[in-house]
Amino acid sequence: MRFFNTAGPTNCQKHYCVPPLTRFSLEDILGMIDRERYFVLHAPRQVGKTTYLLALMDYLNQAGKYKALYVNVEPAQAARENVRGAVQAILAGLSSMARDYLGDLYPAQIWSDILAEQGEFAALAEVLTRWAEQSPQPIVLMIDEIDSLIGDTLIAVLRQLRAGYPKRPAHFPQSIILCGVRDVRDYRIHSSRDQAIVTGGSAFNVKAESLRMSDFDQAEVEMLYRQHSEETGQIIEAEALALVWELTRGQPWLVNALGWEACFKLPAAKDRSAPITAEMVQEAKEQIILRRETHLDQLVDKLREPRVQAVIGPMLEGADLAQTVAPDHIQYVIDMGLIRRGADGLEMSNPIYREVVPRELSFISQLSLESTAQPAWYIRPDGALDMPKLLAAFQQFFREHSESWLERFQYREAGPQLLMQAFLQRIVNGGGRVEREYGLGRRRTDLLILWPYAGGVQRVVIELKVLYRSLEQTVAEGLEQTWAYMDATGAPEGHLVIFDRRPDRAWEERIFQRQERYGNTAITVWGM
Repeated sequence: MRFFNTAGPTNCQKHYCVPPLTRFSLEDILGMIDRERYFVLHAPRQVGKTTYLLALMDYLNQAGKYKALYVNVEPAQAARENVRGAVQAILAGLSSMARDYLGDLYPAQIWSDILAEQGEFAALAEVLTRWAEQSPQPIVLMIDEIDSLIGDTLIAVLRQLRAGYPKRPAHFPQSIILCGVRDVRDYRIHSSRDQAIVTGGSAFNVKAESLRMSDFDQAEVEMLYRQHSEETGQIIEAEALALVWELTRGQPWLVNALGWEACFKLPAAKDRSAPITAEMVQEAKEQIILRRETHLDQLVDKLREPRVQAVIGPMLEGADLAQTVAPDHIQYVIDMGLIRRGADGLEMSNPIYREVVPRELSFISQLSLESTAQPAWYIRPDGALDMPKLLAAFQQFFREHSESWLERFQYREAGPQLLMQAFLQRIVNGGGRVEREYGLGRRRTDLLILWPYAGGVQRVVIELKVLYRSLEQTVAEGLEQTWAYMDATGAPEGHLVIFDRRPDRAWEERIFQRQERYGNTAITVWGM
C-alpha cells in the first residue's frame, strides 16, 4: 500500500504523489537545456525539489539525448571552509552517483589524481571537462543543496562552474542546474581570508533564469488525497479536504503530514470503513504541532536569523513595515516560504505556520506560566471559560511582571502580544484552541478562542492593539476592528486589549476596564 510521504524524496511507486515533472513546464525546462542554459531552481525545504530533479534525471536518461546526473553536495558542508576537504567530498559524491545511476566509472577513475595534481581550486572544473570530452552525449548536471556550502568553499565551487561555462557542451556540461533553498542572489558569502562579502550573483553570473518551485495548488492537493481513497476505499469528506487546503495552502510537507496523521496514525482512521472528517484533520494538525516535527522545528530555527526577524517582528506586532527594512529581506523571507503576499499585504504562508510561530516563540513562557495560568481557575460551573476573570488576571499579571518577562522574548517589540498568547495558550491547552490573524499593516492581532463545553463551542474574539495615537482614536478604531472580526467568525463575545508602551505613563493611567458598544454589540475594553 502506498502512503503519504513526509521524509525524503517521493517515490511514486511507494508514495501518493503529484507527478513530479508537472511541477514546472517540461517544455520550458527542456528548452533551456537544449539551449545550453545554466539556471537555478530554488524553493523552501520539503517542497519537492529533490523529487523533481531525480525525476528529471530519469526522464532525460531514458530519452537518451543527454547524460544527466543528480548530485547532492550537502556532505561537503561538514568541511566548512576547508576547500580541499569539501571539493574532495563533492568529487567523491559525483563519482559515486555516476556509478550508481549511470553505470559510468570514468569520474571515479580520474578524480583523485586530478585533485592531487591540480588542487582544490581547479579539480572540479577539470573533472567535469574531461568527463564531458569523454562522454558520447552532452552532460546535464544537477547540483542539489548548493547553498549548504559556505564561504571560500562556495566561492571555489561557483567560480569553477562559471569558468567552464564558455567550453560547453564539448568540454563542459551542456547545462547545469543549481538547486537550493535560496536563489543565488541571496548567497551571502563571507571570505574567511578578508571577510569580504561576495554575493552569489557575481560568483555565478552565467545563470539564465531562477525558477521557484511553488506549493501544490488545490487541485493537486485533492489529487493526492483522492489516491488514498482510490487505494483504500476510505472516504475523505469534502469538509475535511477543504480544511486540509485551508490549513496548508498547499505546502507539500504539511499536506502529506496531515494526510499521514489523519489517515494512518489516528486510531479512528485505521477503520477504512469510517470516513476522514474535518475534526480528524483538526486533531491531526494539533498533533504535528505539539510533536514539533522536524519541518516545523526548521521553520522556527529560521526565526533566529536577523533578516527574518526584521520582517516577522513587525508582522507579529501588526505594525507597518519599518522604512529601514531592505526589500531584499522581504523577498528573502518570501523565498524561504515563511510569508506570502496576500490581499491585505504580507502574511504568513498558511494558517499552520501562523499558529506555530507565536506558539513556539512563547513556548518557554507557556511552561513558566504553570503556576500563574491554570485552566481550572477560569472555568465556570457550566464548563465555559470565564473570559472577564481570565483577562483581569492577565491584566494584573502584566502590570506586576511585564518588564521582566518582556526581556525574555527574542522579538521584544512583539513581547506584549506574545505574552498574552502564551497566557491564553496555557489556558486553552486544557481543551480548546486559539486561532490567530496577524500581518504587516494590520495594526492589530486578532485572536479567536474556541472552547468546547456542554453548551456547544464557546467563541470569543480578543483584539490586541498597541497604542500609537490617542487613546480615544485607538479605542474607536479597535472597536470597529473587533466587531468586524466577531461578525466574520460568529463570536458573540468580544474583548479589545490595548497595550500602552509609552515609558512616561504611570500604571494607574494604563490599567483600566470599561464597557463600550459598537452599534448594538457590547465589547469590553482592557487597558494595559
